Amino acid sequence: MNAPNDPQASLPLPLPPPPRESSEGNAASHRAAGVVSLAVMGSRIFGLVRELVFAALFGAGKLLDAYLAAFQIPNLFRDLFAEGALSTAFTTVFAKTWEEQGKAKAFSLANHLLAILLILLSALCLAGILLAPLLVELTSFGFHAIPGKFDLTVRLTRVLFPFILFVALAAVAMGILNAGRIFGLPASASTAFNIVSVVLGVLFAYTLDPQRNPLHPSFGEAAVFGVCFGVLLGGLAQLLIQVPAFRWIGYRWRWELDLSDPKLREIWRLMIPSVIAGAAVQVNVLINGMFASEINGGRSWLNCAFRLMQFPIGVFGVAIATVTLPTVSRQHARADLDSFRRTLRHSLRLGLFYTVPSAVGLAVLSEPLIRLIYQHGRFNSWDVHQTATALEAYTLGLAGYAGIKILAPCFYALDAPTIPLRISLFGIGLNLLLNFFLVKVLSFGHVGLALTTSLVALLNCTQLFLSLDRRVFPGGLRHWLSFLWRLALASAGCGVAAAWVARAAGRSPLPSVPLGSAILVAAAVASGALVFFFSARALRLEECREALDLLRRVLRLRRRGSAVGPT
Repeated sequence: MNAPNDPQASLPLPLPPPPRESSEGNAASHRAAGVVSLAVMGSRIFGLVRELVFAALFGAGKLLDAYLAAFQIPNLFRDLFAEGALSTAFTTVFAKTWEEQGKAKAFSLANHLLAILLILLSALCLAGILLAPLLVELTSFGFHAIPGKFDLTVRLTRVLFPFILFVALAAVAMGILNAGRIFGLPASASTAFNIVSVVLGVLFAYTLDPQRNPLHPSFGEAAVFGVCFGVLLGGLAQLLIQVPAFRWIGYRWRWELDLSDPKLREIWRLMIPSVIAGAAVQVNVLINGMFASEINGGRSWLNCAFRLMQFPIGVFGVAIATVTLPTVSRQHARADLDSFRRTLRHSLRLGLFYTVPSAVGLAVLSEPLIRLIYQHGRFNSWDVHQTATALEAYTLGLAGYAGIKILAPCFYALDAPTIPLRISLFGIGLNLLLNFFLVKVLSFGHVGLALTTSLVALLNCTQLFLSLDRRVFPGGLRHWLSFLWRLALASAGCGVAAAWVARAAGRSPLPSVPLGSAILVAAAVASGALVFFFSARALRLEECREALDLLRRVLRLRRRGSAVGPT
């Protein structure tokens, strides 16, 4: 049963399916990718707002480090199980079950999985609360150097651990709706999380610390607990906002616990190697956190920098991957490997087309961007500089991150989960060695941690690409070399233009006037984007046509809205 028409469907990020699909299928995929892209963009924007509000409240140091370390532990389980291995395995099996056996069987599978998750994750949350001191000792042993920092992190971890239960259930809900071709609302669920966590977090901060001003340096520990309560309720909102959409595809949840369901075993079979494969990124994050715990403010600088990195990863990499996974799963179920290959090639090219120039722009404009977004309240100029250097190191791996998001799920659709598993295990070992060398030997500090993360992401992406089954390998060496050198040349033009405008505007009185920094950054971004577009068009990158089609649809929708007027 198809999803109802969505008025946002006229705003797609083009992701055309293979030529064998019908014209209706083409339009549906166009709309789906566009809706997801817009929804993820909104989520990233509000996520950035959440981070800058919390950074302004506490500054880079003891309080923000403690909050980030406490949130990292349940967030790691969320990424690893809920929105990583579990989400990938469930979406793959659920979509194939719907395609081969009908939606009634698929819905029964969802009920069985939800029942098991309610039991297992409730037990996990209880264990996490009881073992919080041990978990913090393992992940943030450097906090002992700052009086009270370790104990504060333990207490915050206990408050935040139930977060995993809400977001795991939300991830399954997202898989159900995506298989029913409803993409916009599930992709917007994290926006609800960000909005609720900021609004309630600040409200609770005032409530628990009523004599303090959140922008005043004396703002204390009580307010951090208020922020954590807001984040916890934000996780619940991420689940509840998706529930009403179940009726659009005819799904009604009911308690069904059947451990003998063979489809459950298929999920576990895909999930176990996926957990280990997905653990590469999370274990790397964990290892980075261990090293960063010895640098007061290190966690805060790395987190703020990576938040900006997550914007293009989410808007382009995650949005494209979200639509690609159910599509290639169905194509593999039909043994249509030619369509699989074309879908994958186009998805990967589109992801690189958007993320490579984004990386160049973020690197060139790192300090003006960080200053504009984060330098408020207790987040000072020293924090800006340290965060900007981390962002520059992170941008080297942005395309690799996006490529992993697109490539890794394809191995599960191909029923080959051990390939990303082997690559991930190699990445974990390499990350540990590079961290030790860059941080302990060369004394690169937190920048070394960011640089290691980028290098491992690029290497893992390359390994995944070269490990694809030859039946679905998306193009030959000549094809990709031709695409990459043209993309690199256009992206270099983007960086030169953005840097020139930023330097010229920086010498003018513009940064000293109200909103001057925002105007400077906007002008630099716009000039870089225009130069990239015209350079890419001159170099005959076919993705330019799709980007132009997107712009035309946006303008056409706005004209239609203006003609109709308010209702």
